[in-house]
Amino acid sequence: DWALNYDQTLKLWSYKAPSKAVNILSKIYGKIGLNLDLACGTGIFAEELKKKYTNIIIDGCDISSKSLKIAKRKKIYRNLFKKSFERKISITHKYDSVSMIGSMTYCKKHMTLFCLILNYLKKNGIFIFTHRTDLWERQNFDLIIKSFQKSFKLVYKSRPLNYLPENSSFANKVKIRIVILKKINFSC
Repeated sequence: DWALNYDQTLKLWSYKAPSKAVNILSKIYGKIGLNLDLACGTGIFAEELKKKYTNIIIDGCDISSKSLKIAKRKKIYRNLFKKSFERKISITHKYDSVSMIGSMTYCKKHMTLFCLILNYLKKNGIFIFTHRTDLWERQNFDLIIKSFQKSFKLVYKSRPLNYLPENSSFANKVKIRIVILKKINFSC
């Protein structure tokens, strides 16, 4: 139901995670050819990605038909899949990168998700995501990442950053981290 005014609402709340994530990504990786944008919503992150990586090909996946309809109108995605990010997407090729910006909050099965992402990525491919620091602590997310140390190398973990500074419920109380993991091996 939020899809129709989602972009405008996040702009009012000063949501900068997509642009910050792309800036960090571009400092570390000069070229990315093919990206899978999980929980892509209306395509806010993909729009930012296209600004820095003009030749990138992006596929998107989201559970909301309304969000996918808006994303499709933006003409930034090659393919769009209507599916939960915790369910396997049938792909015909591996990706250079997988992104999940602003939606780790909704993940109930982290181990399943990380195994799926390993399947989607080429060797040395990267997974970039954001996660709220309050949930990071509660879920002991450092331990989740450590449990995949044979499969992923931690490339980057940001300090806590403002998430929705103009949202009165979040303001300076809720922060996020931006994380980049590099696939080094497949083992799930």
